[in-house]
Amino acid sequence: MVHLWPNLFPAGAALARAVNIADLRHLARKRAPRPVFDYVDGGADDEVTLRDNRRSWDAIVFRPRNAVHVPQPDLRVSVLGCEYALPFVLAPIGFSRLLHVQGEPAVAAAAGDAGIGFCMSSFAGYACETVAAQATAPLWYQLYLAGGREVTEATLARVWQAGFQVLAVTIDTNAPGNRERDLHNGVPALMSGHYFRMLPYLPAVLRKPRWTAQFLADRDALFFPNIQLPGQGACPAADVRAMLTGAVVTWADFTWIRQAWPGPILAKGVLTTDDTRRAFDTGCAGVIVSNHGGRQLDTCAPTARALPEVVRAANGQGPVLVDGGIRRGGDILKALCMGARACLVGRAYAYGLMAAGGMGVARAIAMLKADLERTMALLGCGAIRDLDGSLVDVPKA
Repeated sequence: MVHLWPNLFPAGAALARAVNIADLRHLARKRAPRPVFDYVDGGADDEVTLRDNRRSWDAIVFRPRNAVHVPQPDLRVSVLGCEYALPFVLAPIGFSRLLHVQGEPAVAAAAGDAGIGFCMSSFAGYACETVAAQATAPLWYQLYLAGGREVTEATLARVWQAGFQVLAVTIDTNAPGNRERDLHNGVPALMSGHYFRMLPYLPAVLRKPRWTAQFLADRDALFFPNIQLPGQGACPAADVRAMLTGAVVTWADFTWIRQAWPGPILAKGVLTTDDTRRAFDTGCAGVIVSNHGGRQLDTCAPTARALPEVVRAANGQGPVLVDGGIRRGGDILKALCMGARACLVGRAYAYGLMAAGGMGVARAIAMLKADLERTMALLGCGAIRDLDGSLVDVPKA
């Protein structure tokens, strides 16, 4: 059942005053407990890659075509048979039900209203059927091999039946990332369910009574209903790190994944020429340039820097998408000029979800759309299909 809770805080007025994603981040920090906010906001180890993801987009410079009138830019894009009104997809984020009780159904509804896609995480808090019922645009599903092959095959059959069209297989979780903010905030203890382990970290949660009230009333927030374990039911959230450690994706797994999934498959987590070629050799229809938002291997390449190499290696075999550090419509357009077909946007909408549920997600999408329209006009470019490398200056480094 979808909980369409009334807003227990004055979100509407604050959202109306927010003008960019940084403002949504500020609102999210005010509403969510620190462990929840830092789960979304943080990265691995020293967070070098987390910061570099953002800085690398800033280092790319536009080369506009001036004295050109663009009354209404065409922002439409097609990705693997999915037609979208804007050139980005909302990226998979686990534990979305902890960010706000409305969770993935609200995200899917906001995406559908805007005519864009939503890629739902394996670690979603709502059943795929519930999410699909709220969607009016094509949905994607992000896959971890949680629970093993038999459980995964059953999940894929169920997700396909629910109407999801594209599968994104995450390949960069050879081991769980070392997210030190989570350790400082006691997230493992808070997720353990053991009261004495949780006790030292509870004050940080209780400081946000409105969030706490919603969480305590939502008895299913700490389960993943799309991962059904034999004899146990929905996978409990406390088992995630152990499950990922024992369920590493290898290229050999793509053979049976292709047999279990009738639709196109994307390899998510590609940063190099070798992995790009392997992805296409194993039957992937495309790749997603991603370093997991800087949450896995620290000091690896930021995605803006890796994108040109991957585009060259793909050599037109299928679409290249990219995520990581995207906070502005201009970032999306830079990626498209460099050869990406579309982008995935994660933290930008997650801040909106934390701040105000589905209304916050819609606000984040609207901000990015306004950025896209304005930047296309300023570039003197009338349609996404006309973007190319002549419109950007990419540092050779």
